Amino acid sequence: MKNSTSLFITDPLSALNAKKDTTILWMQEIAVQEGQIFQCEMSDLVYSDGITQAKVSEIPDAVLAPQVAQSLDGLRPLNEFNFIYMRKDPPVDENYMNALHLLSQAKQEGAKVMNDPDALKKFNEKIFALQFSKWMPDTRVICKQEDLLNFKDKHQIIILKPLDGMGGESIYKFENLSSEDLDIFQALTSNFQTMVMVQNFLPEIYEGDYRILIIHGKPFPVALARIPQGDSFKGNLAAGGKGEARALSAIQQEVGEEIGALLVAEGITFAGIDMIGSYLTEINITSPTGAREILNQTQQNPIQTFLESL
Repeated sequence: MKNSTSLFITDPLSALNAKKDTTILWMQEIAVQEGQIFQCEMSDLVYSDGITQAKVSEIPDAVLAPQVAQSLDGLRPLNEFNFIYMRKDPPVDENYMNALHLLSQAKQEGAKVMNDPDALKKFNEKIFALQFSKWMPDTRVICKQEDLLNFKDKHQIIILKPLDGMGGESIYKFENLSSEDLDIFQALTSNFQTMVMVQNFLPEIYEGDYRILIIHGKPFPVALARIPQGDSFKGNLAAGGKGEARALSAIQQEVGEEIGALLVAEGITFAGIDMIGSYLTEINITSPTGAREILNQTQQNPIQTFLESL
């Protein structure tokens, strides 16, 4: 990465947690290898004068001051950077999709964008996992109340989640389908019009919701088990879960390799799959996290592995 230029498209730098954020670790690893780090937000992207450009800032010292950036004058064509990393967190809303359209145009102009913006447009993180349904718990994508009731008849406890959420947001556990639960379903489906996902509840969650990083198609040998705390059923770190680095199990390795083959074929070079017990629940391709916690606990560095494979 020496003398390379890397542009990171992120949330506002001030919103990132420097001690935990995978994107900041990524910047720091490149800086250690004497690469230059630049940053912008989606709103800084511009198509002008026949080329896709951006208003960017430079981070002079990503190692010691990763959230201190200096805004540069003018616009810079995206195809002048050696690497562009799309690391904006969901939701994948209209603004996100418009940014991906511009990044796809930049790709046509010769920019090297990771993950591939065409793949990010193509795959919803929840729906994508259905291609590997043999590894999943019982899953339905629905928006009608009668379908919810029919699914609940099959299972004692079910999980409801939106198709565009992240970090454990708006995930519900239903045991009795009270009137309040039905109101939640109606609200989450925008009055029975917006699709959501329901799955049977997996009690193995209390042993950990495993984040397995897939790097250039290969599962990283250490996973991050995110363990719910207190009365919560959510393992997500953003929802208060505790992260513990653990070696991959045989089933996690098998699932990771199978999914990884498709990911790398689609230009998805850095992803994270989530597994509870032996079940796949999600494939994260927008801005997967967990690398910092794995590094801190094991001294094994997923980002270093990623950069070495470029």
